[in-house]
Amino acid sequence: MQTVRQIAEAIVAREGGFVDDPDDPGGATNFGVTIHTMRRLGLDLNRDGKVDAVDVRSLTQRDAVDIFIRHYFDRPLIGDLPTMLQPSVFDMYVNAGANAIRILQGLLTQMGYDVAVDGLLGPQTVGAVQSAMRRGADAFVDAYGIARRNYYFRLADRRPASRKYARSRAGGKGGWIKRAEEFISPQYHLTAAAFQQRIAAWD
Repeated sequence: MQTVRQIAEAIVAREGGFVDDPDDPGGATNFGVTIHTMRRLGLDLNRDGKVDAVDVRSLTQRDAVDIFIRHYFDRPLIGDLPTMLQPSVFDMYVNAGANAIRILQGLLTQMGYDVAVDGLLGPQTVGAVQSAMRRGADAFVDAYGIARRNYYFRLADRRPASRKYARSRAGGKGGWIKRAEEFISPQYHLTAAAFQQRIAAWD
């Protein structure tokens, strides 16, 4: 069983190093930590009175791991979820903030549970997750991963500039889709043909 720190270290490795992509609303990012997050947390690493791309570049992997654990695992109470589900929700929270919880709550409502889709983890949502996972833990983890994948597809449907994150330059699965499928059993991964069918309208 992975520790929370091991999960966070895997997320940092998945995120990679410094990037400043003009098509990414997150802005300058290092190890998955955006400049907006650093400004919100007041992380002026070089103490020059402003948080800018220089500070983002200065961030270490250890810093990123600590930020993720404190602000993306502990603070949103992801540790209250069943252990099997934590890695996927944690990873998605780093990538999409409270939308990770909204995706989870949306899945629960589709299954018939009466939960508020508010992006907050409370007793109602946690209880519904526990109930759903008693009916089939592996299946629920897969369903959440598939819901994540669908979320990425919908983002790319609405925002053409984001399609490069869902589809590679060669036309295959992009980083977003591969990321979601890391948390989905192989039998539910999209085949190359199914992926092309899903994105056909983008061309």
